[in-house]
Amino acid sequence: MTNRAFVVEKIDDKFITSVKEIEVPEISDNEILIKVTYSSLNYKDALSSIGNPGVTRKFPHVTGIDAVGIIEKSNSDKFKEGEYVVVTGYDLGMNTPGGHQNYLKVPASWAIKLPDNISDFEIMALGTAGLTAALSINELQLNGITPDKGSIVVTGATGGVGSIAVSILSKIGYNVIAVTGKEEQVEYLKNLGAGEILLRNQIDAENKRPLGKALYAGVVDTVGGYILSELLKSLQYDGVATCCGLTAGINFTSSVFPFILRGVRLIGIDSVECSLKKKENIWKKLANEWKLDDLEKNSKIITLEEIQENYQAILKGKMVGRVVVKLD
Repeated sequence: MTNRAFVVEKIDDKFITSVKEIEVPEISDNEILIKVTYSSLNYKDALSSIGNPGVTRKFPHVTGIDAVGIIEKSNSDKFKEGEYVVVTGYDLGMNTPGGHQNYLKVPASWAIKLPDNISDFEIMALGTAGLTAALSINELQLNGITPDKGSIVVTGATGGVGSIAVSILSKIGYNVIAVTGKEEQVEYLKNLGAGEILLRNQIDAENKRPLGKALYAGVVDTVGGYILSELLKSLQYDGVATCCGLTAGINFTSSVFPFILRGVRLIGIDSVECSLKKKENIWKKLANEWKLDDLEKNSKIITLEEIQENYQAILKGKMVGRVVVKLD
């Protein structure tokens, strides 16, 4: 078996990437070997490729925090050879070799059988980004934010999480206000289902008021920073904001007023360490009532050799939508 992989190496304190042939991993008890059919690209993958120590410390390293494929070998009672499985999160693609290779070894406890009614390509066109978007929307619904309550704001709307959140929310009946810094992508966002577009420069970074007008029922925030601060001030009574990203900054400032005068809630979203049961439930929703029909149209399919140039686009903030890696 040939195992081609996208490898990051640390050479003389520089991080060098290449596609090379590596050994097929050997599995131990309660592990499975997956013949990967598709993986994807995420912001965390791009950080791993440049040696960000908050993501990856062990080199050489294979990137890819998502993978789907067929079980080639199984040393687990849970899975049989020939079954399709999906793996996202945990340590995959961080300090454990990731999905950008033909053959991937993981603990059986990280894998989920591919749900009915969704293909291996479709689930990777969603990937961690889609899982995170759906977890965010699920929290809105669990906290009583139904379409009749008002509009939902989605920040970072052209990114992986944001674009999928816009699509799902629109599909299930919400009015979506998409926030973006990319004015040239307004039509793209409207095609995803956004009812309104709010440009990032329209959000006042210098606003010192503790509260603003009560405008929105909910927020799916993917960027953090001052944008999250300002949107919290504009939530309606009993409004809910979910938070899953940090591209606008790791810190945000808020008074207690939105929380004690309007009863708003801020909920953190983590798709990495959340329980397998929660992941299974969300994947089933994404395969059924939340299923998106135009994933191929809104995804870019690349090879291992094209990963590096796409990482550069991600790191420069120029990526739109999802990037799926097709393995041989």
